Amino acid sequence: MKTLTIFTPAYNRAYTLHKCYESLKRQTVKDFIWLIVDDGSSDNTKELVSSWIDEKILEIKYIYQENQGMHGAHNTAYENIDTELNVCIDSDDYMPDDAVEKILSFWEKNKSDEIAGIAALDAYESGQVIGDRFPDNLKTSALFDLHYKYKIKGDKKLVYRTELTKQYPYPIFEGEKYVSLSYKYTMIDREYPLALMNEVLCIVEYMEDGSSLNMINQYRKNPKGFAFLRIHNLNNPKAKPIFKFKECVHYVSSSLISRNKNYIKESPCKLTTILAVPLGMVLYKYIMKKTSDV
Repeated sequence: MKTLTIFTPAYNRAYTLHKCYESLKRQTVKDFIWLIVDDGSSDNTKELVSSWIDEKILEIKYIYQENQGMHGAHNTAYENIDTELNVCIDSDDYMPDDAVEKILSFWEKNKSDEIAGIAALDAYESGQVIGDRFPDNLKTSALFDLHYKYKIKGDKKLVYRTELTKQYPYPIFEGEKYVSLSYKYTMIDREYPLALMNEVLCIVEYMEDGSSLNMINQYRKNPKGFAFLRIHNLNNPKAKPIFKFKECVHYVSSSLISRNKNYIKESPCKLTTILAVPLGMVLYKYIMKKTSDV
């Protein structure tokens, strides 16, 4: 059995998916499976992937499902991964030629049941690392601490032990297509730190149709998913008061969008939620105005 699964959720990305495929063909080590979860594409993704499977250059597994959104595609991926490790490479991203080799070499030296996996770096096509590198003296860290204790900025590439990522499936809300992927990561984070690797594993290009650049529209269209994440964050034992207050502001805003009249009663931090209502209403009005054509 292979050691690593590289999985790629894809929704109408046939026009860019080839960059990921070409980078995987160039990998210096081929000890991986490429799992593509087609989240209801209406373009020629299926035919394109079929042609790659026929080439027999890589071990490719293809799964088609009705559109559920990114988190639904992740749920399907984790249900179908059997390798020790997994990493998500988005449909508009690709890997440096030696990325798999670096993952497996680093894991061989650092593998342990006491860590969740590996946190590594993303970079732009120019080679510039996105955000900050990890401090040289920091070998392991919880993901939450990286951002809020050590103030490390920028997206990071996460490689997880599969047995852990099979836990904590993302909820599916009827009529919505977005729940933040951070939910699963922060749940794992409460039990296991990540080993830190100051190496680039993913080349990132933020597409115009990607969720990163359309977050404000996602906020409007998926209020239950966003409110779910805020409640989850409020229950984080490491959360500081100022963090909780900010989360409550967003929780109020999302609850107003979804017309949930019981949001204070359902909040794990009722007093903080009440204090956040004025700013939450301001944010709600801002979101509604900015997305009035949605």
